Amino acid sequence: MKIKNNAGETVDFEISKLENSLRNSGADESSVKKVLETVLPKCFEGITTGELYRMAFEELKKISNSVAARYSLKKALLELGPAGFYFEQWIARVFQNIGYKTETGQLIKGHSVIHEADVIANKNDKTYWVECKFRNAEDTKISVTTPMYVLSRIKDISDIQYNLFGTKTEFTDGWLITNTYFTKDSVAFSEYYGLRLLSWDYPKDKNIKSLVDQNALYPITCLTTLDGKQKQKLLEKKCVLVKELFSNHNLLNVLELNQQRKSEVLKEVKDLMTTKISE
Repeated sequence: MKIKNNAGETVDFEISKLENSLRNSGADESSVKKVLETVLPKCFEGITTGELYRMAFEELKKISNSVAARYSLKKALLELGPAGFYFEQWIARVFQNIGYKTETGQLIKGHSVIHEADVIANKNDKTYWVECKFRNAEDTKISVTTPMYVLSRIKDISDIQYNLFGTKTEFTDGWLITNTYFTKDSVAFSEYYGLRLLSWDYPKDKNIKSLVDQNALYPITCLTTLDGKQKQKLLEKKCVLVKELFSNHNLLNVLELNQQRKSEVLKEVKDLMTTKISE
């Protein structure tokens, strides 16, 4: 059977890919079997990956909200748009949770022009320029012109002392981060010039999905027990990570939920934060 991916390309349908995506979200074998038994009979020639995802997601929700939340991670990142401001805030939180100090929204005067920083990160006396490239379409690829552009910015701010993180420091390195993918040329160019990359699937064992799952750094937008407007309210209140709700239940008060609804949300939050999934 042929299916159509999000880029509009017609490709072979591989059941193993669907099975693996379910397992990688924490679904056990009985749940995987149950989803496949429901979804596969509904598939047809030319079905889109989006339709396939929606059917699998709805079935997972009937089994476990937290598993469905993990399954929806890629979509949840898209909800941090449309401009990408919240994606930058989320990246800053991710860096903070893995040991970095961060600053956002800083204006940095380079040798030639002033640059607005998405995220500045500091760890072990090294200061990093972090460029975030948010995309609204999940299969978009970042071309080689973007790392070229980022390196030119880093060059313009190199060898200058800045007052950041309570001390004088220089930028020592750079990151380019996207919620989607990099082209092969982007990876080759960045690896050659030492620009660090992070995307949905790169690096292979330390990409966004593995980083999120290993450290429970799920964005608030992945919660299946909240609707879009409720998630937006939490983002506006600077609640970006599910982990923040887990440590401070009072953040939910802004949504004015009844006790039953609040309990449902907090159960999903707890499951996401306390249930480890297999590598």
